[in-house]
Amino acid sequence: MSEDEEGGERRRRRSGPVTKGGDARSAKQFHTKVKTARGRKYSSKLWLERQLNDPYVARAKQEGYRSRAAYKLTELDDKFGLIKPGMKVADLGAAPGGWAQVALKRGASHVVGIDLLEIEPIPGATLLELDFTEAGADETLKAALGGRADLVVSDLAPWTTGHKQTDHLRIVALAEAAAHFAIDVLNPGGAFVAKVFQGGATGELLDLLKARFKTVRHYKPPASRSGSAETFVIAQGFRPPSDSAAG
Repeated sequence: MSEDEEGGERRRRRSGPVTKGGDARSAKQFHTKVKTARGRKYSSKLWLERQLNDPYVARAKQEGYRSRAAYKLTELDDKFGLIKPGMKVADLGAAPGGWAQVALKRGASHVVGIDLLEIEPIPGATLLELDFTEAGADETLKAALGGRADLVVSDLAPWTTGHKQTDHLRIVALAEAAAHFAIDVLNPGGAFVAKVFQGGATGELLDLLKARFKTVRHYKPPASRSGSAETFVIAQGFRPPSDSAAG
């Protein structure tokens, strides 16, 4: 699940207001401000104000997506051609379900999402309320897929502590866990997408992806807020180990 989801479960990052028009005067004219109410923290006021002025939030409501994060996958797919008709997709960190909606809308025949938060049902998707990092969760996910996947997408984000080094280690650990799952479950030629921070995938994770995928690139889609440190690693053309059974 992304830190940009409307539910507010993740730590929020600040970004500038969305402007309409070409100058500061028009930006001020169209920017909606929220008054501070009793019991509302200033950080909550800023988050609510940002949501009210975010065109992706308005668009998501109009088009029936669960969150603005749906457009991150839409833009990633537009650029890299990730989703193809009839494919199986594993969605890690799926709540509230925007990425699963996009995958189904773009032709995926079978989508399995997993998140430790409850996800409201989505027609055509299998949704598991499990912590992906818990023992046995990967096997449950593989069983729900009913075979290998063609695409694994991960929007996993840890509960943050505010301590940069600790949070960075947690983010890296989630991305590595997602990558190992992808390598275990992908069909030859499959793809893997994961959210990463701090300049992208580095070290062991990057080496692992380069060894198993034909291409490995980083991209920050326009729907990812400019004030957020997130970016995404996109690995395509999966090459399984020689002793791996495909099918």
